[in-house]
Amino acid sequence: MFSTAPGHHPPSAPPLLPGLLTVIIPAFNERPTLLEALDEVRAVPVHKEIVIIDDASTDGTRELLRTCVEGRYPEVTVLYLPRNSGKGMAIRAALLHVRGEYVIIQDADLECVPQEYPALLRPLVEEGATVVYGSRFLRERPRIPLPNLLINWLLARMVRHLYGFPLSDEATAYKLFRTQVLRSVPLTCQRFEFCPEVTAKLLRRGHRIVEVPISYRPRTKSQGKKVRAWAGVVAVWTLLKFRLWRG
Repeated sequence: MFSTAPGHHPPSAPPLLPGLLTVIIPAFNERPTLLEALDEVRAVPVHKEIVIIDDASTDGTRELLRTCVEGRYPEVTVLYLPRNSGKGMAIRAALLHVRGEYVIIQDADLECVPQEYPALLRPLVEEGATVVYGSRFLRERPRIPLPNLLINWLLARMVRHLYGFPLSDEATAYKLFRTQVLRSVPLTCQRFEFCPEVTAKLLRRGHRIVEVPISYRPRTKSQGKKVRAWAGVVAVWTLLKFRLWRG
């Protein structure tokens, strides 16, 4: 499925290290922002490791990782998928390498702000929470196009009505977990359906999701944003499917 070098496949996930945060950075054609994202993540004053997984990029991202990142930082692991498989598959592959007690997903586009990790970690470390979502809508209304606002509103309402949980931002990129909790979820996602699938399955297992307000720096399609309207349709179907799913 993936490799740190051609032909290498790790046999199993490593043991977890208490207090360590693992930052998973899935990357597909993120050459313009990847190094900036890595610098911002590395600068956050928390005990962490970083796992970057390239999803078979075609814009030079893979070459950039090999020349400017791989082997240069002791806290950074770089993985490569042999073919483009989607964000969900990249996260699932990266989970096999996670060593931290906690794990967060960090998109390489820098729409979310890594300096907010300490606030996101606080409910896990100090309050015993198992899952934390960073909400873009608790602090102020972000500058998001109206169609995107509507789909975000719809997804939040679906979570409330289908799963009985009041969530303001289901589609947030910032999802932070106790690693053992995330590994216990039988994920099947390939692409952007990771968000609704993990939300649905966690709530069905009785986990309470704590929301923390975050900042948001949206980028446009011309700046490389990859989520399209179809992802909203898939998210709606995913929430419905796993409400009816009896597995």
